[in-house]
Amino acid sequence: MNLLLALLLWAILLALCWPIALLLLVLWPILWLLSIPFKIVGVAMRAVLALISTILFLPAKLLGYRGP
Repeated sequence: MNLLLALLLWAILLALCWPIALLLLVLWPILWLLSIPFKIVGVAMRAVLALISTILFLPAKLLGYRGP
């Protein structure tokens, strides 16, 4: 669904202003490649926060707290 929406928006942009649409078509893979390190950092931060959360809630789990 997201791909269809993106394609539709790109087609509208192509009809309204074709130089910007073609520039976007060329630059999109470069922007995607530049975003990969940020995605890796995001995954790493999520893992670190999950580890901290697990360590903080470990005493409660050991004492038998079941949560809502």
